[in-house]
Amino acid sequence: MTDSIRSGCPINLALEVIGDKWSLIVIRDIIFGNRRHFRELLTRSDEGISSNILADRLKTLTAQGILTRADDPTHRQKGVYSLTEKGIELVPVIAQLAYWGRRHLPVTEELSIRAQVMEEGGDRLIADMMDELREIHLGVKRKGKPRPSVFARLRAAYEAVVARKRKPLPVSRRDTKA
Repeated sequence: MTDSIRSGCPINLALEVIGDKWSLIVIRDIIFGNRRHFRELLTRSDEGISSNILADRLKTLTAQGILTRADDPTHRQKGVYSLTEKGIELVPVIAQLAYWGRRHLPVTEELSIRAQVMEEGGDRLIADMMDELREIHLGVKRKGKPRPSVFARLRAAYEAVVARKRKPLPVSRRDTKA
């Protein structure tokens, strides 16, 4: 055990690695948003992480073996971040946080619909999601008969809520009288 570890408690040790807001947001964006480049992680999140914090969290998550960084074959100056198996195993943890947040906090429908679909899909959906992430990030082909994409299902649920909310409400007869 190194001097920097305060205790051998598994909860404490996990929080030492992923217990700050930004680490979980970065992991969330890689899992659910398929954001794999620094610039995508920096600019395509509602929370507004600063570049120095993002760089620090990516460095820490890579050093902890949760992410890997490889050169992007399409652009020599970019890196591509991928989840490791250790990172993929955080999916059930993040799912449970989402379920709890959906039940107890003032979430928006469009940002909580994915958590609802995941909770309704249960352990099978989470396992399928993890297998899909292994294929995307680790190149491990899924075994068994092909199943529909979990991420396509989550995206469709989100887009349906957004489309429904954008649809103008019908004007009632009472509203048209002057």
